[in-house]
Amino acid sequence: MTQTDEITATADLCDLHGVDARVCEQTFRDFGGRTAFHGRVATVKCFEDNGKVREMLASPGQGRVLVVDAGGSRRCGMLGDQLAQLAVDNDWAGVVMYGCIRDAAAIAGMPLGLKALGTHPRKSEKRGGGETEVALRIGGIDVRPGDRLYADADGIVLLDVA
Repeated sequence: MTQTDEITATADLCDLHGVDARVCEQTFRDFGGRTAFHGRVATVKCFEDNGKVREMLASPGQGRVLVVDAGGSRRCGMLGDQLAQLAVDNDWAGVVMYGCIRDAAAIAGMPLGLKALGTHPRKSEKRGGGETEVALRIGGIDVRPGDRLYADADGIVLLDVA
């Protein structure tokens, strides 16, 4: 076990890793029942179509964090209470949504970390478009499948896996 394995607070990780800690510049709001969460990253890139998000959350999460690049869209909710419950049921530690969610009141009581830009009541399309397990660029940082993501009230920090 490394020292990083014992530390999960983003401020402490920044102190420990300095410039090697990639800090997300984008401000996200907390919506899940857990405001602090961490895990290995899985990724989805999609726009106003959450079919791939559903596919990923239906698979075993094994404590991972799903990072979704929804293009920053504020025209629909890309994750609602049903997908959040799917994430809980399949052992996902959390979701970071570069876009909006819906059903915020129901999700607030779920044991899931969830950060998103905001909320929108309209549901997304279901065409199955998008890509999974691809490199993303969100909030001024690169996000790659397998990275370690740490999130809390102070923000989001990513570390390379050694």
